[in-house]
Amino acid sequence: MRVSSRTGLKDKSRFDTRYFIASAERAAHAVRGHWLVENALHWTLDVVFNDDQSRLRKGHGALNMAIVRHFALNLVRAVSDKHSIKLRRKKAGWSTDYLAAILGDLRR
Repeated sequence: MRVSSRTGLKDKSRFDTRYFIASAERAAHAVRGHWLVENALHWTLDVVFNDDQSRLRKGHGALNMAIVRHFALNLVRAVSDKHSIKLRRKKAGWSTDYLAAILGDLRR
C-alpha cells in the first residue's frame, strides 16, 4: 500500500510517499489513530499552555520548553480530581499546597 502526503513549509511544499505492507483499511485506521493522538496532544498544549503563542523559534529554547511543557502536562494529568486540566494548571499557580500535591516527592 502506498500513502502520499504533502507538508506545507514556509515557501514551498514537500511531498512524501510511504509504503506499507497491510490492507488499505488497516493502514487508514492506523494513520487516523496516530493523528488523533497527535492532534489531541497539540490541542491540549495550545489550550492549557497557550503553546501557539510561544515566541521561541531559534536554538534549543523551543525544544527545551516543549519538553518542560510535556512534563508539566503529564504531572497535571496525573492528578485525580474532577477539575479540567486547564483549571488544575491555574490552581497550581494560585496555591503552593496544590502545586506541592501535583509535584509530590520528586527526590527519588
